[in-house]
Amino acid sequence: MMSFREQLRTQRWDDHRYYHHSRINQSLHFVSAFSFLVAYALLFVDPVAAALIGWLFSMTTRQAGHFFFEPKGYDHGNHATHDHKEEIKVGYNLNRKIVLMAIWALSPLVLFLDPTLFGVFTPWASPADFMRQVAKVWLAIGIGGVLFRTVHLFFIRDVETGLVWMTKILTDPFHDLKLYYKAPLYLMKGELIDPGLGQVQTRKARSN
Repeated sequence: MMSFREQLRTQRWDDHRYYHHSRINQSLHFVSAFSFLVAYALLFVDPVAAALIGWLFSMTTRQAGHFFFEPKGYDHGNHATHDHKEEIKVGYNLNRKIVLMAIWALSPLVLFLDPTLFGVFTPWASPADFMRQVAKVWLAIGIGGVLFRTVHLFFIRDVETGLVWMTKILTDPFHDLKLYYKAPLYLMKGELIDPGLGQVQTRKARSN
């Protein structure tokens, strides 16, 4: 049996080696991590502003790296297909992320069509009121997304795996800053893929 800390280390390593080959993706995660820490700090003074930063900037930059820049072909470094990695993903794989991001993107429309959101809110009276209520919905979606997958893992894996994953998600901004702070520098040098992960593919190599 692995300890909690060992499981956390394993989940972090698997996430890095399977899903962060692209230096663009790594750089976007560095930017996302910094903005998430700003959002964390704002949670204690202005949760609405924290939700706006977290979703409009932190999450969009983070997920853009996965959707648009991360290689989807065969992973020679880990001897795994993209489909296999998606199947064994502990947290949100791309399909689950599409569902989560769709809920996030469509939630303002629901609030616009029903200003009370089924009786939860006082109807908004100005664009500023509308935006603040949207931010509250986004905050609930963020918290709910983490809790939903954590409890889901309780049933399909075990309680400890779920708690380890939740701990990983909540501490990812701190870990990503440490892990990817050099990624923008490597990217400016023309290195598109992290050679340490077994897939060397630089701009120079492409031109040869």
